[in-house]
Amino acid sequence: MRRHTTILALALLLAGNATFSQTTDSLIVKSIVDEATNNSRLQKLAHELLDGIGPRLVGTPQMKQANDWAIAKYQSWGITARSEQWGEWRGWERGITHIDMVYPRVKSLEGMQLAWSPSTAGKTITAELVIIPDLADSVAFQQWLPAVKGKFVMISMAQPTGRPDYNWDEFGTKESVEKMKKERTAQTDAWRNRISKTGYTARTLPPALEKAGAVGVVMSNWSNGFGVNKIFGAYTTKVPTIDIALEDYGLLYRLVEDGSKPKISVRADSKELGMVPTFNTIAEIKGTEKPDEYVILSAHFDSWDGGTGATDNGTGTLTMMEAMRLLKKVYPHPKRTILVGHWGSEEQGLNGSRAFVEDHPEIVKNIQVVFNQDNGTGRVVNLAGQGFLHAYEYLGRWLAKVPADIRTPIETRFPGSPGSGGSDFASFVAAGAPAFSLSSTSWSYGTYTWHTNRDTYDKIVFDDVRSNAILTAILAYMASEDPVKTSREKSVLPVNPRTGEPGAWPTPTKATRKGGVN
Repeated sequence: MRRHTTILALALLLAGNATFSQTTDSLIVKSIVDEATNNSRLQKLAHELLDGIGPRLVGTPQMKQANDWAIAKYQSWGITARSEQWGEWRGWERGITHIDMVYPRVKSLEGMQLAWSPSTAGKTITAELVIIPDLADSVAFQQWLPAVKGKFVMISMAQPTGRPDYNWDEFGTKESVEKMKKERTAQTDAWRNRISKTGYTARTLPPALEKAGAVGVVMSNWSNGFGVNKIFGAYTTKVPTIDIALEDYGLLYRLVEDGSKPKISVRADSKELGMVPTFNTIAEIKGTEKPDEYVILSAHFDSWDGGTGATDNGTGTLTMMEAMRLLKKVYPHPKRTILVGHWGSEEQGLNGSRAFVEDHPEIVKNIQVVFNQDNGTGRVVNLAGQGFLHAYEYLGRWLAKVPADIRTPIETRFPGSPGSGGSDFASFVAAGAPAFSLSSTSWSYGTYTWHTNRDTYDKIVFDDVRSNAILTAILAYMASEDPVKTSREKSVLPVNPRTGEPGAWPTPTKATRKGGVN
């Protein structure tokens, strides 16, 4: 009888503990939702970061300014924060770019210099434009090359249409759409062949033109949407490389083709700053019971600088900052340490997060989970297991506590395959740590905001970002409270159909610690 009584008492105790735990979870979740809904800091943070500081290209003063801003913001919330130097990069600061057509008529043009482009040394350069010609081979190109001396050289194809495909599909006849696409494909193939016959690549052609005496390189990297171009880095070292919007680039191209000999004037101001230190910004809420185990919130802090890096990755940054604020307010004494990493130079190869993984093996081996958010302003709709065999078990339990309106749209895939790149979660996956991407719905991310001149504050959908901050905070809370350490057991990967070999887990890649130099 006594044995049965003991068993009954134990059962009641366990049931009571379970009920207590469920009640506590419900209160914490409710508090997170209430604080995020009624006292959000997202719009103020976005304004300060995106409008005030602006783009965060690695090696620029604005990147360092953003690091310092984030530390001050965390400290104002009572959260310990610091910057960790992981390397150095070519320092550069963008200035004003003025581009005007001055012949055969006057028109101000939409365009900008590429990142790390040389300046015009405080001068305005006026010169005629020429187009890379369609020649027989590299020998013929070398014979033509001296003709670029004193000229701006156009190296991009003129797009046959500035209308995105969805606009054609909505309004065009079937016949006209098919004709346009067929002609565009032929033109694209012909242009690719034209460049190939020069004997150079997209990377090596600009330096060759520069060496031959061109005063600048002109391109247009259209992103397949109205008014939007992708802005990356320059390959020239002495003369400016500028990107001109599709509409104006097409105008100039047609004028060159018809023999009008158009001229443009360009002033491109920028500063070379030598090699400068580069940082990750780290903040943490120390754990009380298991301080040496880590729940990591992850988002890269750097951006390209055609726009202000609003959705790549301002919104991921805001999501993680707001999640940390929520946790500090409603869950200030977590069981495990909750650490947030704002990584530098993701855009050049995940360098900040790769350096962190290299520099902190003591943290990596004790990671409970990493949640990374990167791809745009949209609400999270995908979560894959990254090849971890038992990820479904713990992620499923944690997701179950998330409010249904946030949880239900999320499609899960288990065990999934390990990501080898794309964003910073991959740096941790390669080291065997359970790291997951909180993947967002599109909002035309790939066309309109990813690495473009239109990635600005006005593209943020704050309702979706708030939803993501709530989701992240709840998942971090659940991961911290979980009595069980997460499993790192890996699934057996399928055979690679291209090689016929068994799939291999990605291996860690070393960070580039000195970047932007040849």
